[in-house]
Amino acid sequence: MRADLDIINEWVQPKSRVLDLGCGEGELLQHIIGSKDVQGYGLEIDAAHINQCIESGVPVLEHDLDKGLGNFDNESFDLVVMTHALQQFRRPDLLLDEMLRVGKECIITFPNFGHWRNRIHLGLKGHMPVSEFLPYNWYDTPNIHFCTFKDFENLCQEKGIKILRSAAVDGQLRDRWWIKAMPNLFSETAIFHVSR
Repeated sequence: MRADLDIINEWVQPKSRVLDLGCGEGELLQHIIGSKDVQGYGLEIDAAHINQCIESGVPVLEHDLDKGLGNFDNESFDLVVMTHALQQFRRPDLLLDEMLRVGKECIITFPNFGHWRNRIHLGLKGHMPVSEFLPYNWYDTPNIHFCTFKDFENLCQEKGIKILRSAAVDGQLRDRWWIKAMPNLFSETAIFHVSR
């Protein structure tokens, strides 16, 4: 399992109701359903990923998250999770509102575009970086709203969202002291646990 998913797994309470948005092939859900005895469901738009979830026994529904979460009642879930997908939606701010409407708490992860390598690459080479971590060109990337660790903190402050805890990790998803000291500069992945 990906290391960021290990961190999320630590934060999930046993026997909770979990909704995983953009669940991919269902790796996280499959793990927490088995290890934490959660009641979990995934939402996904990619047909190949949906098929993989079904083959793995992960409950999944086809859903376009850009259309919101109107099919779900307020606080239908204890926890709503979204890993490395928030930056792919037209209005991530509104999607965050919806996540906090249907879930009591949310865990969100995203690539931190403020990482020092991105800054140097842009400064020295003058074009968008392509890396193992962000392997797309500017014209074919699914990522339409890059943000930084600090941008997300500011969004939470503007919306009155409580940050319960956060983690800033490197490319191998380790949390080092220098990353904790300056997460906007040194983290490659930001992980936030939030509530209203």
